[in-house]
Amino acid sequence: MSLRLLLSCGEPSGDVYAGALVRALNALSPGADVFGLGGPAFAAAGGRLIEDFSRLTVTGLTEVLAKIPALHAAKRRLVEAARTERPDALVVIDFSGFNLRLASDIHALGIPVIYYISPQVWAWRSGRIKTIARTARRVLVIFPFERAIYEQAGVPVEFVGHPLIDLIPAVPPRADYLRAHGLDPARPVVALLPGSRTGEVHRILPVLAGAISLIRARVPDAQFLVAQAPGLADDLFAPVRGISGCTVVRGEADAVLASSDVVVTASGTATVQTALHGTPMVVVYKLAPLSYTMGRPLVKLETFAMVNLIAGSRIVPELIQDQCTPATVADEAVLLLTDAARRAAMMEGLARVRQQLGGPGASRRAAEAILNVVGE
Repeated sequence: MSLRLLLSCGEPSGDVYAGALVRALNALSPGADVFGLGGPAFAAAGGRLIEDFSRLTVTGLTEVLAKIPALHAAKRRLVEAARTERPDALVVIDFSGFNLRLASDIHALGIPVIYYISPQVWAWRSGRIKTIARTARRVLVIFPFERAIYEQAGVPVEFVGHPLIDLIPAVPPRADYLRAHGLDPARPVVALLPGSRTGEVHRILPVLAGAISLIRARVPDAQFLVAQAPGLADDLFAPVRGISGCTVVRGEADAVLASSDVVVTASGTATVQTALHGTPMVVVYKLAPLSYTMGRPLVKLETFAMVNLIAGSRIVPELIQDQCTPATVADEAVLLLTDAARRAAMMEGLARVRQQLGGPGASRRAAEAILNVVGE
């Protein structure tokens, strides 16, 4: 009988990893039926959508309140699908607020639960590890420092490496790419990545737009590439449209990163993506004020950017909440454009981060671990 898995991911980055995982599972177990909550990458890889996450994803504590009815309805559908179809296991990818509750319900049905790209218990709400310990047959982590955390809690864990290593596509030569978008390869390029969710782009992009003129005042020949994540509405990017020397590009983040001299990026998976390209970066983030006020006391970390956490030190600057202003963004970007020693030191740090993320084959290793759990 072929493999049958329920899978749940609720964000664009998790969807990309889900797609890669489905492809790896099908290579190892042809005809595998993987169904559940996902998005376009999951579906394109052959996943069967029970729920599309596009109507569920939000950023922040207060913003999620409006989504609670839809989240409950999605969870009910997934639990009913598990009850009816009896998958060999549930695989949950990130999206912890939803997936922890789903995992508890599926565990109660006697179905093994596997956490892939597990909740960031080391950052906030460490008590969640108790739920994971109670429900998880295996935790598959993508950052090396996470393994010890789960081992100390008595949770079966494997480090499989970061799937992005295999997902970085081939990109055009820098000069060709820039010319194709009307930019001059001889002039410096600043990439702006305001995020993949509507709310964060709405908060962050106006700040980045405001920084453009301040950067140009000090680096007059600077040009700008703005990465628009797939699925985001064009009108969100109105703050940067029409600015001379500023081009908005949809769905080509890797080409944008590879063609840039400096990246200003929202905190999240994009920081790892930028590190894999070895491009110096400034990390920014803004939540809705109430969400930040409520959430900050729960966060145990003094640094937020994933590359800094992996490195164990602040190798890239972080401009969070009130520190995220056009002036501070411009200051940090200009330093990286003009200070060769600062650029070199950051690039050395990013190289160390890349070394710690594991070699190629993370999705296949994750698929092998899932098959091992199913076979136990």
